[in-house]
Amino acid sequence: MSFRDYLSEARSIFDKLYPDNQITEVDYEGPTIVVYTKNLDLFSHRDDLAKQIAQDLRRRIAIRPDPSILLSEEEATAIISNIIPETAGFRDVYFEPDTGEAVIEVEEPSIITARDAEYISTIKEKTKWSPRFVRAPPMHSRTVKEMREFMREVKQERKAFLHNLGEKLNIPPMEGETWVRITAVGGHREVGRSATLVSTNNSRILVDCGMMNINDEEESPWAGAPYLYIPEMQPFSSIDAVILTHAHLDHSGLLPILYKYGYEGPVYMTPPTRDLAALLQNDYIKVAHAEGHKGPYESKHIREALKRSIVLRYNETTDITRDVRLTFYNAGHILGSASVHLHIGEGLYNIVLSGDVKFEKTWLFNPANNKFPRAETFMTESTYAGREDYHHPRAEASNQLVDIINRTFERGGSVLIPVFAVGRSQEVMLVLEEAVRTGKMKEVPVYLDGMIMEATAIHAAYPEYLNKNLREAIMVKRENPFLSPIFKRVESKKQREDICDSTENQVVLATSGMMNGGPVMEYFKTWAPSPKNALVFVGYQADGTLGRRIQRGAQEITLSDNGKQARYEIKMAVENAEGFSGHSDKRQLLAYIATMQPKPHRILVNHGDGEKAVEFARLIRSKFGIEAVALKNLETLRLY
Repeated sequence: MSFRDYLSEARSIFDKLYPDNQITEVDYEGPTIVVYTKNLDLFSHRDDLAKQIAQDLRRRIAIRPDPSILLSEEEATAIISNIIPETAGFRDVYFEPDTGEAVIEVEEPSIITARDAEYISTIKEKTKWSPRFVRAPPMHSRTVKEMREFMREVKQERKAFLHNLGEKLNIPPMEGETWVRITAVGGHREVGRSATLVSTNNSRILVDCGMMNINDEEESPWAGAPYLYIPEMQPFSSIDAVILTHAHLDHSGLLPILYKYGYEGPVYMTPPTRDLAALLQNDYIKVAHAEGHKGPYESKHIREALKRSIVLRYNETTDITRDVRLTFYNAGHILGSASVHLHIGEGLYNIVLSGDVKFEKTWLFNPANNKFPRAETFMTESTYAGREDYHHPRAEASNQLVDIINRTFERGGSVLIPVFAVGRSQEVMLVLEEAVRTGKMKEVPVYLDGMIMEATAIHAAYPEYLNKNLREAIMVKRENPFLSPIFKRVESKKQREDICDSTENQVVLATSGMMNGGPVMEYFKTWAPSPKNALVFVGYQADGTLGRRIQRGAQEITLSDNGKQARYEIKMAVENAEGFSGHSDKRQLLAYIATMQPKPHRILVNHGDGEKAVEFARLIRSKFGIEAVALKNLETLRLY
């Protein structure tokens, strides 16, 4: 069937099954057939009908209200705020014109639930919007609010983009020999600049587009970039889809450069990844400008990526090209991180790319999923797959960090912890809050410098991605550890200087996690000469980073200070609190593979320094009898 045939068929089925449908338009938005109607009952209560027709057509169906019947957002807000009882604690409402939903945030949704049908019918009748009640996030996120506003602003552009994508997805696959190849574009036998190209005879799909974590004064936009200029990737307009596994810059940092140089297609990710990636990308170019470097892209290119973003929750499946379907599964690494399952053809071949993965329940997340419908080829990371790479258990890591802090305080010093804004900072915050609350550590200010508090607020905005215990503590028990009074946001240069000059015991969590610039450097320059203080690494330090040099025992380093080169002696204690990593260690990676269902026929190893990936591939072959290889960057392997 052609693009138009599917739309006509959908319309005719609705006419037969629901004659009084008042349908005004039937169109494609990406892989979904969208039906607009003025019939309130049809868009509000007939999900069963949409599912039935979707099964008949083998296409996703969405029923939405015709925009002409919706009350304006201002009028609807006023009406909704008057309908909701004061005891429910109405906080806010935001509208999703794409779906015709009014998402209403209240402090106590249980009060609404008792009379759910009454409130829903009243709001629907008076506003024509379909209400959905959610518990109001306990922390305000500027990023989430701005993202909602931006998506409303570009609604028409997105509709046109999704229509064109729908047409493209419905072009029949080319006839002829079928094949599947995978090309290592970046992040293979190294950590950083992750990028992998999956190609078929019909599709080119790029998974991740990150940057290298290096200290580099070079202003070229390609410094630390994957091999994006190879023939398989050029021109960028020939790429059919991009997928992000998660938001860390070594996986998402150069996504906007694709849009700067001609890519206009979709990028798929989870909702938290969309918000966090935009936050980190905007901060990256802001820091680059502040340090006198020219960023590889501008904020307008980040916005172009957002316009074309398509979000999927875990376990949702969608067509992303003419012959490939995508499903995300929880990877356990950071908020919204996902393993990528690609189903190619009509049962032809299946690939799983793990992304960064944590196969253990952490303070924040459930362990990574390792059960898939099919998986002929599996790509695994190997960041901590070396011979001696075994992490301490979470409880032991917690005790180790608290012990380091207490010893530092006893000698009159302060503690500096370089962290990624997303992931490690939230876990360290949970440990420190628990230690103070239980008396294991004296109550001192814990200063958060960089984007840590905003990233934490985004975690609170997506509680469904957190593990059950933390989700219930935040949303139900109202015991939000992130709101502890010990945490203080650093909001000015003057405040940072005062903290640096203070003689009181204090703890500072500051970005960046590998000490590649950012606010962590100001504290380091001030505190490094004193043996009273401590620098504590809680996350991975990649080769080529300042953090790795210090971790390996550098006694003195040269840094830029107001445009001049200055030497700094390192006399502060340098400590490692192992066990906070969002990556699986060697034991966890082996357990992931051992219990993976189904067993893959082939395993590819990436995201590991040098020989570490090669050694891990060798171990997989000997331990499991599965073909395993660690590709080099620029190598291509035919899978089918």
